[in-house]
Amino acid sequence: MEEKIQKEDTGRLDRIVDFCRLIDKEKFIRRRTYLTDGGRFENDAEHAWHLAMMALLLSEYSNERIDVLKVMGIVLIHDLVEIYAGDTFAYDTEGLKTQKARENAAADKLFSQLPDDLCLKLRALWEEFEADETPEAHFAHTLDNFQPMMLQAATDGRAWKEGHRKLSEVLHRNAGTSAGSEALWEYAKKHFIAPQLENGHLIQDTEL
Repeated sequence: MEEKIQKEDTGRLDRIVDFCRLIDKEKFIRRRTYLTDGGRFENDAEHAWHLAMMALLLSEYSNERIDVLKVMGIVLIHDLVEIYAGDTFAYDTEGLKTQKARENAAADKLFSQLPDDLCLKLRALWEEFEADETPEAHFAHTLDNFQPMMLQAATDGRAWKEGHRKLSEVLHRNAGTSAGSEALWEYAKKHFIAPQLENGHLIQDTEL
């Protein structure tokens, strides 16, 4: 009986370790936001780590009371499906049309490689982020938007300038940012967006 339990536990552990090895691939998914030194684009794993740290540090600015550990779990998981679906650039209008279908298929493939209980747990957190209906999901989305704007400001709006981004595009991209934190959205407008309008690295086609 003891030998059987050990074998079962080893099988479970094998699957979890295999999954841990698999998600290393997140480090190879390139985003379209420069690191603070402007030397290269960040990758998905760096982005997720940064959001988790920001969740820990900025939780007091959430509009609503939140479970910080749950937010950290959500942001660490939210882009894992891109291992199979790839990153969809925020301003890629064609890619955005198929994003949901691609990412749902990727989630099926990805999370099913875990033991059933962990599959359900991680899938539920990912779906909570996608549905964006809970206070934790709202705050996770706010951070997911706030962090790229922070890096844009740190690189003097480099990616916005290179992409000839318009203010209307940035505002559309951030339409739900205030839902998780009005304070962080107001901070972003003042410290991240307004300076790039002033230096011409973001085209002003509407009012901020």
